[in-house]
Amino acid sequence: MLQCHYHCCRQLLTVRSFKINCWAAAVITRSFTSNDRKVQRIYDCIIGGKRHGLAEGITLVESTHSKKKKQAQELLTAVLAKLKVREDNARRTNTFRIGLTGPPGAGKSTLIEALGKHLTAKDHKVAVLAVDPSSSLTGGSLLGDKTRMHELSRDPNAFIRASPSCGSLGGVARNTNDAVVLCEGAGYDTIIIETIGVGQSEYAVADMVDMFVLIVPPAGGDELQGLKRGIVEMADLILVNKSDGELLIPARRMKAEYTSAMKLLRKRSKIWIPKVLKLSSKTKEGLPEAWDKMCEFKSVMTESGDLIRKRQRQQTVWMWNHIRENIMDIFKSNLNVANSVNEIEREVGLGVLTPGHGADLLLQLFRLGVQENKL
Repeated sequence: MLQCHYHCCRQLLTVRSFKINCWAAAVITRSFTSNDRKVQRIYDCIIGGKRHGLAEGITLVESTHSKKKKQAQELLTAVLAKLKVREDNARRTNTFRIGLTGPPGAGKSTLIEALGKHLTAKDHKVAVLAVDPSSSLTGGSLLGDKTRMHELSRDPNAFIRASPSCGSLGGVARNTNDAVVLCEGAGYDTIIIETIGVGQSEYAVADMVDMFVLIVPPAGGDELQGLKRGIVEMADLILVNKSDGELLIPARRMKAEYTSAMKLLRKRSKIWIPKVLKLSSKTKEGLPEAWDKMCEFKSVMTESGDLIRKRQRQQTVWMWNHIRENIMDIFKSNLNVANSVNEIEREVGLGVLTPGHGADLLLQLFRLGVQENKL
């Protein structure tokens, strides 16, 4: 009788101990709890590595609705905290952010698919954030980059998201930086950002990535044209794409000209000299060498501590970018400005007021409205 009672008590304690351990494990795993069911569900999906949850999370951070903006901030704060724990445990940065840019027709999407398949074959998880230009007339975007990466889009270790630029300058969308955070939270170790076809001064992507890669076609102008581009001096690596077939000889000449041009540019880093390589997205020739050079860059920057410092500086840059974008919304929502803007615009259009004078009048009305609100 006593022996039976002893075994029953022991079994009960074992069951209770098991339940307590399970509860503790759940608490440790689920370190974030939200009162908002939607935010909690999306967070759990992202941390669990589910692609549909990541897509829903990016849609949330791209929304301009006031309620969804608050939900997005709660989600981003929770994911950032989780990433911080991961990095503290690993004692290093586990992710690599790469920005790919170049003129239209340089073969950016084809190169990204070839590079993405090369990386997933090496057990990397790749997220591609492609930015599509928005129409200045209708505001719509084609979002067709994913259709050009049909093989990579079917890869279970890859995630492709096309987003509209919505009028943002610099070749990226205003919430691309937030989407990067969510992708890293979902476990993607390599984040590739493809910008829209850019010109000489559009390189905002350089302020959100670890490595800035410029892709140029074989017939993109001589070395003088290369020097004229402000975007060239920001590049950490220049890739001459389409180096195959009849374009092989022009690609070799282009590589030599850009190599010569880079020597005349002012060095941005004491520990890294930008390289110029040629490759073919079609034949894959030169692709492994390009990835090895990217890995070398990450290794050099990580060991020197420049990678962490660069990311910290980028965070403050994007904080001020968000402030600049939101200030315009606050300005337009001011009652004094809203009541007078149409009349002032009409007078500026008729030539009664200069654009500068019209702007000064609107700013004075804005300041007056702010002072009235204080009273």
